Formats: sequence, C-alpha cells, structure tokens
Amino acid sequence: MIRFFVIRFLLPLFILFLVRAILRSIFASARSFSPAASKPEQPPAVSTGGELKKDPVCGTYVSTSGSISRTVNGQVVYFCSAQCRDKYRVA
Repeated sequence: MIRFFVIRFLLPLFILFLVRAILRSIFASARSFSPAASKPEQPPAVSTGGELKKDPVCGTYVSTSGSISRTVNGQVVYFCSAQCRDKYRVA
C-alpha cells in the first residue's frame, strides 16, 4: 500500500519539482546572458567641475561649465535654470 502511494504519487511529484528547478535555472542563466542584461546602467551625464558662481535670483551655487549664462552690462551672469534666467530678465 505504501509502495503504491510512493510510486504512484510521490515519485512523479518529486520528478516534476526536479524538472521545474532545472528549467528555471536554465532560463535564468539564459536571461542573464542577454545583451540588455549585460549592460551596466550608466548614471546620467552631469557636467562636473569648473568654478562655482552664485545664481543672482535664487542664490544657488552653480558650476560655470554646466549652467545657463547671460552677459549683462559686460559681465557674465550664471543661472541654475531657465526659470531663474527669465525672472532675472523681468527684474
């Protein structure tokens, strides 16, 4: 009776789980070798370095190499965003 139960139910169930585990590992390794998965994510390009200047509108310090600049009365003024530049124009 117990032998019948083991052979009829438990053995096929064990084989099913074993095949499932093998297939999962095969597909997981195939997914890790895909071109999209092999590329490391690159951080967004941010301009670093350069002299820091103070935005005359909001007071934020911005890098001269990565900011919006405008010449006013012969002097170059640096802004953190286009909105600050536009506010400075109005004032």
